[in-house]
Amino acid sequence: MKSRKLLMIPGPIEFEPKVLQALGAPTTSHVAPNFIESFGNCIALMRKVWLAPTGQPFVVAGTGTFAMDMAAANLIEPNDNVLVISTGYFGERFAEIAKRYGANVTILASKVGDIVSLDDIEKALSTKKYKLLTITHVDTSTGVLVNPKPIAELAKKHHTLSILDGVCSVAGEEIRQEEWGIDVVLTASQKAVGVPPGLALLVVSQKALEVFNNRKTPVGNYYADFNNWLPIMKAYESRQASYFGTPPVNLIAALEVSLLQIVAEGMDNRFLRHQKIASAFREAMMALGLKLLPVHKNLSANTLTAVYFPKNTTGSIFLSHIGKNDVILAGGLLPSHKTKYFRVGHMGSVNNNDIIATIAAIESALSASKFPFEIGIGLKTALKILND
Repeated sequence: MKSRKLLMIPGPIEFEPKVLQALGAPTTSHVAPNFIESFGNCIALMRKVWLAPTGQPFVVAGTGTFAMDMAAANLIEPNDNVLVISTGYFGERFAEIAKRYGANVTILASKVGDIVSLDDIEKALSTKKYKLLTITHVDTSTGVLVNPKPIAELAKKHHTLSILDGVCSVAGEEIRQEEWGIDVVLTASQKAVGVPPGLALLVVSQKALEVFNNRKTPVGNYYADFNNWLPIMKAYESRQASYFGTPPVNLIAALEVSLLQIVAEGMDNRFLRHQKIASAFREAMMALGLKLLPVHKNLSANTLTAVYFPKNTTGSIFLSHIGKNDVILAGGLLPSHKTKYFRVGHMGSVNNNDIIATIAAIESALSASKFPFEIGIGLKTALKILND
């Protein structure tokens, strides 16, 4: 009998068995030949997943927030102007991080469930000189998807660096870092990259490294300083051992396995798979009579979906009904709407069966909540898309 529930939250996600096997293998030395090879291969594979052939990858023990912190610490100096484009909780977090390094921060915030217009972004960039801007590709709190390509083009036009928070998008949403001219794309291991929590992952453009090298002040964060990590990355890529802080050996071994799987699937195939699964789930929710948090379904992410609880139901009770059907979903995160909606992660190794099981659990919870709907309509809607 199955003893665990299906984890369908926006990270950590369900992980591939081979990834977990690598994580559970006996720990080797961080200077062992097999680990040196594994670490060096991770760096090469990240360029393929990020689609950034000349970018500089960084693999550091930490969270997604640390990846944000690392980008900010190295590229911001006191009194730099920083433009934060916010679609939720994590846009606001990036603003707070930037302020810690002395930046003059301007926030362009969307209404809940919406995006900031390109006209507003260009207007802001035309008003004064910004050193960098930040974009949250998918805000995990709202499930809103932002198209980073035209924003990166505006940043380039105005000689502004662009940082993409891809914590909930890298390896799930389409990102072509080098082609689109994005200077930093960062993420965390536990989402679409498909590795248990613990790794902060960044790819930095040569342009951003040049800006870093021309800093006039020391980096205000010792652990995050590129000066400490860049020699480590270059050494391991050259298949030589190096040391600044002990690397998380098993996590990096697991990362190699997952990156190999991602590259084998092919990035275009992976993007399309996420789009199809997300479309099936969204359409199922709407067929059931539920409302999405994004103001339009076309603004919904392909890695997670944020859905309002049905009317006249208590969120915690609704989620407990779903849990009784062996599926774990996440509650709300956005402070203003925290009790009003739930979130479903569908990224990484998620498959059609996972989506069907999740929709079935939601239908069961709706039935238990006495919510009026046509039983099976969600499943029927999703299957039509998944089987097409």
